[in-house]
Amino acid sequence: MRRSVLLFTAAFLLGIGATGLGQTGPTLKKITAFDLPGPAGKRFDYLTIDEDDQYLISAHLAAGQTYVIDLRTNRVVAVVTDTPGVEGVEYVPELKKFYTSNAHDDTIGVVDLKLMKVIKKLKTESKPDGSTYAAPSIVDVQKDEIVGTLHFDSETGMPQYDPIARKVYVNLQDQNIFAVIDPLTDKVVGRYPVGRCKGNHGMVLDPQHHRAFLACEENNLMAVFDLDKHAAIAFLPVADGPDVIKFDLGLGRIYVACYSGAISVFHQDDPDHYRKLEDFRVQHAVHSLAVDSKTHRVYTPEQEEDGKPVARMVVYEPVTGP
Repeated sequence: MRRSVLLFTAAFLLGIGATGLGQTGPTLKKITAFDLPGPAGKRFDYLTIDEDDQYLISAHLAAGQTYVIDLRTNRVVAVVTDTPGVEGVEYVPELKKFYTSNAHDDTIGVVDLKLMKVIKKLKTESKPDGSTYAAPSIVDVQKDEIVGTLHFDSETGMPQYDPIARKVYVNLQDQNIFAVIDPLTDKVVGRYPVGRCKGNHGMVLDPQHHRAFLACEENNLMAVFDLDKHAAIAFLPVADGPDVIKFDLGLGRIYVACYSGAISVFHQDDPDHYRKLEDFRVQHAVHSLAVDSKTHRVYTPEQEEDGKPVARMVVYEPVTGP
């Protein structure tokens, strides 16, 4: 019997248009912001979108809780507690569950989206960070059991699943290595250097064009990695402190959230050519974001405003053209 393990399946693919060509003005426009119920001034982490139910799931790491937000109304519909030190969140659409990587008690939380609460916690060997639907701690999502653990002699960044190549990719950021895992065997099948990229942490994929985009924490670069050649083919500068990176295939845009107070925005002219559009200014410590592939809106949690503590979500719409 085929085993279902925790792997992220890319949801929605659109053709790349010509937006962004020759753009000189701002790339984003703030359309709204709303408060979140957690304590102000506390660090947020990863976001993910449940496109079926139009929910945004937001990890509030330092508050130890996770928010489920209705994207149609921009209202928090649930505060999921018992997710201490939550970093990664991963949604499994066919099961209506999401999984939280809880750093403070070394667990993976299983959250039932119908009940809006943690229904099970899985003990891991050490601090879990990002997850992917088939990650270094391998979870059978039918049984909600850990069925294996992969060990790396490195801090690992956010893993990603490629539904076309059917491989899992993970950044070994202490070694500046891009590792490839076969989820059928749960074995590492390749390790490749990432060139001038130092501290490769954040990752997002363009599976259709066989590209991975890497956020290089130590030297403030965005690297374009060719998944066929197993090599980085381009490096572009980002603002200080890059962390989470996302790709909007429909617009051909790459967004990198940078802790210094900017979202670095790039345009994919074609799979081999990229241009930086701008460093869009945001509040300091914004280091995570999510992109809705249907509306193209960008969501960023803020923990401060001009040095004062806040807890809120900000929503931007893309601006295209001159």
